Amino acid sequence: MYLEIVSPEATLFSGEVDSVAVPGVNGEFQMLRNHAPIVSLLKEGNIKIHTHTQSHLVFDELHAEIVRHKDDDRILLLKIKSGTLEMKDNKVIILAD
Repeated sequence: MYLEIVSPEATLFSGEVDSVAVPGVNGEFQMLRNHAPIVSLLKEGNIKIHTHTQSHLVFDELHAEIVRHKDDDRILLLKIKSGTLEMKDNKVIILAD
């Protein structure tokens, strides 16, 4: 599945991922490949990205505070204040603040 995270300043992350967990307004939820189409508002918290491979990662280190998980270097964490998410046809787009 393809994930793109965009802020007003830049594209923060773009690449193939195995899963993504987000802080929805009604609680955290996770999406995997072939998840049903969804649109959701996001609240303050961490986006947890389980990357497909290290070689496919593209992210903007100047604008994003993306950190690697302490126990697994294929897991990235990105703190957001709020946002909007759309998933359709195995493509997730997150507009984040």
